[in-house]
Amino acid sequence: MKLNNNVLFPSGVGEWCHAFARRLWPISRSLTGPGTRETLRLLKEELPDLKIYDIASGTDAFDWTVPDEWTIHDAYIEDEDGNRIVDFKVNNLHILGYSEPIDTWLSLEELEKHLYSLPGQPEAIPYVTSYYKRRWGFCLSQTMRDSLKPGQYHVRIEANLAPGVLNYADLIIPGETEKEIFLSTYVCHPSMANNELSGPTVTAALAKWIAAMPDRRYTYRIVFIPETIGAIIYLSRNLEIMRSKVYAGFNVTCIGDDRCYSYLPSRNGHTISDRVAKHVLSHIEPDYQSYTWLDRGSDERQYCAPGIDLPVATIMRSKYGKYPEYHTSMDDLVNVVTPSGLAGGFNALQRAISVIEQNVKPRVKTLGEPQLGKRGLYPDLSAKGSADSVRVMMNMISYCDGKHSILDIAENLNAPFWELQSLIEPLIAEGLVEIT
Repeated sequence: MKLNNNVLFPSGVGEWCHAFARRLWPISRSLTGPGTRETLRLLKEELPDLKIYDIASGTDAFDWTVPDEWTIHDAYIEDEDGNRIVDFKVNNLHILGYSEPIDTWLSLEELEKHLYSLPGQPEAIPYVTSYYKRRWGFCLSQTMRDSLKPGQYHVRIEANLAPGVLNYADLIIPGETEKEIFLSTYVCHPSMANNELSGPTVTAALAKWIAAMPDRRYTYRIVFIPETIGAIIYLSRNLEIMRSKVYAGFNVTCIGDDRCYSYLPSRNGHTISDRVAKHVLSHIEPDYQSYTWLDRGSDERQYCAPGIDLPVATIMRSKYGKYPEYHTSMDDLVNVVTPSGLAGGFNALQRAISVIEQNVKPRVKTLGEPQLGKRGLYPDLSAKGSADSVRVMMNMISYCDGKHSILDIAENLNAPFWELQSLIEPLIAEGLVEIT
């Protein structure tokens, strides 16, 4: 399983993800509504086998209920002279998510009760929602808010909030076994880059790579859902089969900037997903940021909840809530999410999946240490230091007893899994090692 992506992504996987994110950027996504459907439609263009589902408002899922569908058409605030001060069509973060429709005039004092801004980030428009309580409001920069003068203001929100459907999608890619690797990402935020678009674009790229992978050992279950309620709905419909089949999994979010790598464990903390995530990150960026289960905040909450307990961990770049642009208009595709950041996030997850796929137990077929020199695998001149170049190979062979997996050996040697994998291939070709 080579990590060469040039055939699938000729311009580079980071460039592909960034270009796809630019296509998705203008869409006004939420838990429900046409923005989410349009996003899933564009994902299906890239992943034709993706299946899209409709779940009716009012449907119960564990302790939750699917909310009404929200469709936003237009929203603005005008002053007495008809100047449009806040305009949803200029930036879709300007509307409080799930706002009820309204068309009225208010004094500035009355209007202030419905405005949201960030005094500590005066130029940023915050992302604010009210999914489960009826209200309306506008989000704006603190600078803009401070510029409002006493007077009357016309507020208009053209929206529908009524029974409809919630949409999500999944993709099943069969493998040699029914054991599954599970990937989940969300499609419910408007125009934000790291916290929204990095997840589905990197996941789509991974799905393309997985589909093209020869000799897949595992089956892959890949889902694109609205955060929280989407995960709960998906689990409510698929829990028994996932309990029996999911071997490893990753929640894919905040995977597109260049600043750092981060790891958030499953609630168990000792699943194969946790182990692989820590191994990969320790060799990509040894000083990666490690968080605890108490720092959770995305859909790992659902997948690892008591009674669910799936082996789902999270590999990220800058973690949600830990970078200054999080949940604001400053989380963009210029200064925050970059092609190189997306490529790095893709690479980390691709390596994690490859480790799980290739983690077999090798066994040396000879009795005693094999003679590598006659096979051209060992220096034919014995001198001080001559064996240094094959020291890792010899150490690896010493553990090839059919009981240790490649990951076991990599951890024992403190060596990258992929380095050992490349060393095992010629040993298999020479008939010295077999896979048990």
